Amino acid sequence: MKAVMTDVPESLLAERRRTGADQWDEMWEGVLHMTPAPNVDHQDLEASLEFWLRQHWARPLGNRVYHQINVSAVGGWPTDFRIPDLVLLSPAQFAIDQRTHFEGPPLVVVEIHSPDDESYEKLDFYAAIGVPEAWIIHRDSRKSELYRLRGGEYEQIPVNDAGWFVSEATGIWLKPRRPKKLWLQLGADETTGEAIPA
Repeated sequence: MKAVMTDVPESLLAERRRTGADQWDEMWEGVLHMTPAPNVDHQDLEASLEFWLRQHWARPLGNRVYHQINVSAVGGWPTDFRIPDLVLLSPAQFAIDQRTHFEGPPLVVVEIHSPDDESYEKLDFYAAIGVPEAWIIHRDSRKSELYRLRGGEYEQIPVNDAGWFVSEATGIWLKPRRPKKLWLQLGADETTGEAIPA
């Protein structure tokens, strides 16, 4: 269910701050988007994906992975930002870290899509600030979609002949597996391969 409040009572905002419910709140061009906490399946998939990325892509290659971080355009904070489930940085993006938020495009944003969420509505924002790749992974099916920035807009990248989604930005290969698993590996290196969640 979506709702629009033309004037949000300060008491509601204070309650959300007090309980921590505001940690997933986003500002879209000055409009507050209040989202519920992700459910257990969402958190399990997110945590497993983050662990694999840290183990196989971040630490060995000098990259970084963050979860639930504010991402804005340059000059957009704090009136226009989104919170991807995961954010991937190579050393070329480390300077966007402003501690409270990332100002400018990370290398990749990952959205875990839950029913009725706003993952797809965020793509225009990510494209506008210049994020080279966006991944959408469906929470319930592990169906994956990879979007690559071309000419200021995202184009959806199809699987290759072997059925892999290939991330040009990271070198990671992704493939959904049944039941409700996502297989990841770093390029053709099968020793890095793992089905998540475990």
